[in-house]
Amino acid sequence: AYSSIAHMGWMTAILAYNPTMTLLNLVLYILMTTTTFMLFMYNSSTTTLSLSLSWNKTPLITTSILVMMLSLGGLPPLTGFMPKWMIIQELTKNDSIIMPTLMAITALLNLYFYMRLAYSTSLTMFPSTNNMKIKWQFTNTKQMPCLAPMIIISTLTLPLTPMLSVLN
Repeated sequence: AYSSIAHMGWMTAILAYNPTMTLLNLVLYILMTTTTFMLFMYNSSTTTLSLSLSWNKTPLITTSILVMMLSLGGLPPLTGFMPKWMIIQELTKNDSIIMPTLMAITALLNLYFYMRLAYSTSLTMFPSTNNMKIKWQFTNTKQMPCLAPMIIISTLTLPLTPMLSVLN
């Protein structure tokens, strides 16, 4: 809920200046959120504790969750940074300096929330008594054929920024 409110704040801040950018931000947010929830469904994760237990079972999916969390938080090399960067540029072009500064500072709180989730998911290993790195498990029967392209689109869209800025 906090993530949705924070992203909605970015969208409403730019709505008066550039409605197309608001739509771009909404589409990217829906794409990144859908991908994140698909990763959670694939992992059958419902709590932070179950996320921290997933590292032993599915390390690649857990790494993808880490990258998605950082992208949603708006870390610069990932897709989530693109709409924030473009919104800050648009606001400063319209002679608004205080608003984008405050928005960039509050974006750090959002990044903290995602970093906390990413830390508990990927950067901690649950203590186990066995010596095996990968626990025995049943094969996953969930079919999600669009998960791989969605992960790629959700994290690597930043190089397309010049093309998308032409649309605005």
